[in-house]
Amino acid sequence: ETDLAMLRRLNSDTVMEVLGIEFVQASGTRVIATMPVDRRHVQIMGILHGGVSVLLAETVASTLAYLGIDRDRQVVFGLEINANHLRPVRPGARLTAEATPIHRGKTTVVAQITISDERVRTISVSRCTNAIRERSGTDG
Repeated sequence: ETDLAMLRRLNSDTVMEVLGIEFVQASGTRVIATMPVDRRHVQIMGILHGGVSVLLAETVASTLAYLGIDRDRQVVFGLEINANHLRPVRPGARLTAEATPIHRGKTTVVAQITISDERVRTISVSRCTNAIRERSGTDG
């Protein structure tokens, strides 16, 4: 199973599927996903909800970390994320999020995430830290 096929299977019946997030490239050095913007994604003013941008950013960053661990022995989870929302986005847009590693250590992965629209304008930048831990008996 390829990394992309595995990610599509793992994201079935999750918030990523509900919001239409689709992975287009996935490796331990770069993860790219797209997401349409429609009524599901906006706040009351009719523009993209900042929390949805952060969810998209954390999705690609956490996936980047996940693809770089020993999945039989380790788990990864979000530790911290920050975001700067640089321009509003309205329904009808299609966003692309790209995560690349800034730091990959034994216990943390720090990723830089850029989200752009279909005109390749940067709409959001984020930095996300994921923790890497050894699996315990209670991890799935």
